[in-house]
Amino acid sequence: MGPRRRTCPAGWLPLLLLAGAAWASASSEFLHPGLSESLPLTTTSAPDYDSPSSEMSSSSTSSPSTGSVAGGSAHHPIKHMEVMTIEFARVETPFMIGLWIFCSSLAKIGFHMTPKLHNMFPESCLLIVVGVLIGLVLFCTSTVHVSPMTPDVFFLYMLPPIILDAGYFMPNRLFFDHLGTILMFAVIGTIFNTLTIGLSLWGVGLTGLFGCETPLLDMLLFSALISAVDPVAVLAVFEEIHVNEILYIVVFGESLLNDAVTVVLYHMFEAYTEMGPSNILYTDILAGFLSFFVVGLGGTAIGVIWGFVTGMVTRFTDQVRVIEPLFIFIMAYLAYLNAEIFHMSGILAITFCGITMKNYVEANVSHKSHTTIKYAMKMLSSSSETIIFMFLGVATVSDVHDWNTWFVVLTIFFCSVYRAMGVIMLTAVVNEFRLYKLNGVEKFVMSYGGLRGAVAFALVLLINPRHVKLQPMFVTTTIAVIYFTVFFQGITIKPIVKILNVKRSAKRNLL
Repeated sequence: MGPRRRTCPAGWLPLLLLAGAAWASASSEFLHPGLSESLPLTTTSAPDYDSPSSEMSSSSTSSPSTGSVAGGSAHHPIKHMEVMTIEFARVETPFMIGLWIFCSSLAKIGFHMTPKLHNMFPESCLLIVVGVLIGLVLFCTSTVHVSPMTPDVFFLYMLPPIILDAGYFMPNRLFFDHLGTILMFAVIGTIFNTLTIGLSLWGVGLTGLFGCETPLLDMLLFSALISAVDPVAVLAVFEEIHVNEILYIVVFGESLLNDAVTVVLYHMFEAYTEMGPSNILYTDILAGFLSFFVVGLGGTAIGVIWGFVTGMVTRFTDQVRVIEPLFIFIMAYLAYLNAEIFHMSGILAITFCGITMKNYVEANVSHKSHTTIKYAMKMLSSSSETIIFMFLGVATVSDVHDWNTWFVVLTIFFCSVYRAMGVIMLTAVVNEFRLYKLNGVEKFVMSYGGLRGAVAFALVLLINPRHVKLQPMFVTTTIAVIYFTVFFQGITIKPIVKILNVKRSAKRNLL
């Protein structure tokens, strides 16, 4: 046998690549220190020649200080030919985007090359850890300023592929058979959790335990974003533990449909906070109540309409099969954006667009196009999910956190307790109308599977700190809740499912 080679673990490659990008940015700044200042994009308005200042400005442009000489010619420094130059600033944005995608793919490969690690920890946990390590590299490298995740980037680019994949490959019959149960948890359960968590935090705040003022509307705004079950986190964990189809569709369906309730509650309390408690009228409360139906039903209607339009268009693509996959992706994305334009639920729109178009598309497009759609959709969904969890890790490394131990601990406690209470009470109601009764073990898994994720983090970043002074504390607490649910609950749910002997399904074929 020859000598054993020492290889670099695949999981470390993202860190090395990010360090290389940081070095390239630093080298560019060192070799060309004035480059970033020498290329500003400026706009100038046309001078007003009727004003007295125009004469002064025209004379100042011809002054000797500008380097002009007699005859109107100007002397410019001569730039000699160089063998090689480094200009990282020009390509920094697209380079970093490509590098993030490449690093996330390498991290995914590295985890699956270590079966013991992958079987012990969910992939989402490992991706967050890699994100934290990358965040430390970027934080210690002052020349690289990468905004890990903005709300617009998340909601407009990262979330749609994941939700489209979920809607398109949704088991339609199973979903609609349990739609009543799903709506009960998504609507009533989310409202219950929002009110109970918000009122509990506000009540504790009145005792002075938090050491800061906790206005009621601020607490309700925070509870609205922290109480919703996250579809990305649920999908990442439940796909790995392979619970039975009924349990999976109820929890995952809840995480999809509670978006409408979460968005309405969030924007309603945000508007009330900006108005101030003394300026809220009965008409404002009525408008908030009606917006529940408008946002939810409007987003669903937009998705169904775009789904039917997609089905009609694909009837006439038999001569141009190559563009069939393009129609599927672009029209589903337009459904999402169309809903966002009118402040409807984009998640509901793209979900029902995928559900509606699937049957028509499969009947109209060719087999090759169908295969392309399936693989491309899974690729985009998996890549977006990977990048989201890595960005959550990167966002943790920051110097703007406001840690309040009691607020963090009690938020996690209230989220867990009221989630369990809501599941127990609502299950008792829905079991009266179900043929298949949800048992105690499934109730526990539903309570334990209420994971929080990037949706809550993106919403908390949208809070205006000028109106909500506690926004930094809300950001820190949201990250802590996400870490608790993804790490503690995500890691322990798999052995708990085995111990409780929960009925499980065969491994789902993702492709």
